[in-house]
Amino acid sequence: MTLDPFYLIVGRATWIDRLAPLGLKLVQLRVKDMEGEALLHEIITAKAAADRFGVTLVINDHWQAAIEAGCQWVHLGQEDLLEADRAAIRAAGLKLGLSSHDGPELEAALAADPDYIALGPIFPTTAKQLKWEAQGLEKLRTWKKKIGEMPLVAIGGLTPERAVAALEHGADSAAVITDVVGAEDPDARTRQWLDATKRWR
Repeated sequence: MTLDPFYLIVGRATWIDRLAPLGLKLVQLRVKDMEGEALLHEIITAKAAADRFGVTLVINDHWQAAIEAGCQWVHLGQEDLLEADRAAIRAAGLKLGLSSHDGPELEAALAADPDYIALGPIFPTTAKQLKWEAQGLEKLRTWKKKIGEMPLVAIGGLTPERAVAALEHGADSAAVITDVVGAEDPDARTRQWLDATKRWR
C-alpha cells in the first residue's frame, strides 16, 4: 500500500472542493468543533467531494461517523485508539492510521496492526499543543527501519522544503495543516507542496 507524499489535513469539507482540482490526492478531515448530525453531514459532504475528485479521504477520530458515512479510512490518536472499537472498524472495512510520538507509542501503534503510522512532531508546530519535543529528521530513519514496508507519515512544522527533507529521511508521506490552510494564498501554497513532493509520486 502506498500513500501520496502530500498529506493535507483540513477542518472543513470546503477545502477539498477548493484544493482538489489543483492535484490534491490525500486529505484528512479533522473536525474538532462539531458533533452529532452536523458532524455526520460534514463527513458525508467531504466524502462526496473526495469521491468527485478521486481524493483519498481520511477521517480523524470520528470512526463511528466514518463508518456511517461509508468512508474507507480513519486516523486515531493514541487516546482515541484505547477507546475505539477496533473490531468494528475492521469489520466495516476501514483502513487505520495511527499517531505516535515516542517509543512506547510506536509499540502500541504497531500492536494495533495499522495501515500507516504517523510520527510527530518532526519540527516545532503551532497547530496542536503537544507534550513531546520535536523528534527531528533522523528519528524518521530509525522508525522506518522498525516498521518496514508500512507507510510512515511525518507531521509537525512542515513546509515544502522540510517535507522534502522528511521524505528523503524515510517518510513516505508528509502531513501538513497550518502551512497550507493558514497561508496567505492556500492555492499557491498547495501548488508549491505538489511541486516539491512530485518526485515521490
